[in-house]
Amino acid sequence: MVLLPLLTFALFVFALVDIIIRPGDQVRHLPKLAWVFIVILLPLIGSILWFAVGREYQQSSSHRSTLRMPAARNRSPYSAPSTEAPYGGPSSTEAQLAALEREIEAAERDLRIRRLEEELRHRNDAGEPA
Repeated sequence: MVLLPLLTFALFVFALVDIIIRPGDQVRHLPKLAWVFIVILLPLIGSILWFAVGREYQQSSSHRSTLRMPAARNRSPYSAPSTEAPYGGPSSTEAQLAALEREIEAAERDLRIRRLEEELRHRNDAGEPA
């Protein structure tokens, strides 16, 4: 009689500890905080869901692939920012935002250069000294 609640509690505690210590890149489908709330609000179902769909399991050492440096890419500074990290997985939102901000700055700089060149051409056409 006492065994089932004890096992449920042990599963609950184990799931919470696993969620808290697991790196964020090994959590699937929801943020870690959402998983914590699910497991707290629904201890048995939440714990089962965490181990079934929320946790990313690591490959065993015999099947582990070696990390390789990514191939160098000849990319234009105006091309879309990469959504992949160097290891091939999705990069963080912060990295994507930083790449987007760099792209916007480069586009604004080029627009300013084009405007200045146009103004210089206009002055030269009007006969004004540069």
